[in-house]
Amino acid sequence: MASSLCLHLQTCSHLRYIAAAKAAAPSRVATANKTLSLFLKRPFLPNFCLPSGSSADLCERQPLRSPELVALEYADLNLSHKIFEDSGHVRIRQHVNPLSSSFSVPTPAPNWDEVFKDPTLPLMVDIGCGSGRFLLWLAKRHFDSRNFLGLEIREKLVKRADIWVKELGFSNVHFMFANATISFKQIISSYPGPLMLVSILCPDPHFKKRHHKRRVLQKPLVESIVDSLMPGGQVFIQSDVLQVAVDMRLLFDSKADVLKHIDKLDQSLLCDEDGWLLNNPMGIRTEREIHAESEGANIYRRMYQKYN
Repeated sequence: MASSLCLHLQTCSHLRYIAAAKAAAPSRVATANKTLSLFLKRPFLPNFCLPSGSSADLCERQPLRSPELVALEYADLNLSHKIFEDSGHVRIRQHVNPLSSSFSVPTPAPNWDEVFKDPTLPLMVDIGCGSGRFLLWLAKRHFDSRNFLGLEIREKLVKRADIWVKELGFSNVHFMFANATISFKQIISSYPGPLMLVSILCPDPHFKKRHHKRRVLQKPLVESIVDSLMPGGQVFIQSDVLQVAVDMRLLFDSKADVLKHIDKLDQSLLCDEDGWLLNNPMGIRTEREIHAESEGANIYRRMYQKYN
């Protein structure tokens, strides 16, 4: 009885979420339906507390919070969520100053033979990888064909992601504590295989104008990314903050001599009238993306491909 009521409650919450999505933005309907589909495969969350009241009353309560939506979307990874002794409490949105002296020394490249089973496979790098769930999900689906590297400036997130890698037994994904702005070129230049994809997804916006120099994507990093990409390699950027997305877009649009936006090469990837991709082409949303969309925010996306 309890589990059926729980299922009823969460189904009502998701139905309200879909209704709100239809009203706010038609492009979010597919995302909401996908979330509901994932949910229905898992009747209830293991840590969900059933409140008192009739089933009708339950449907009037608040929908699932974004951490619960994240848990649903990444449910097949079955990651542990305990506080680990060697990492402590982890804050995903903790702000750090990448210009501080503690982050000024470039991080050396790892021994690639030690971190990947086959270091010659095509590599995807996620700059500012956060918790790492996004890369872990991709690594599971491309276990024998691609390697994945996450670069993150918050050390506790890297420690927890490393624990998850060991728990899952994955040999094609690795996380590094690094300031990508100054370390990307040194790390990637030694990789034995080709660099096929770089993603920068919802980076710290550093809203104040005087702090824009702290943003991860600066002109030297753009140069390093473009130079390192294999022919046909891609760059995927997105943000829930329009001005951050615009600034990233301008930096990559300036490399039109070597980069083309993906809609020019693949017309199945639709854009709005301003040139933003309507859907996430990666098959899974990031945690920040889930949170932003659950609050009704827009996501601004661009994907580029190297042709020279």
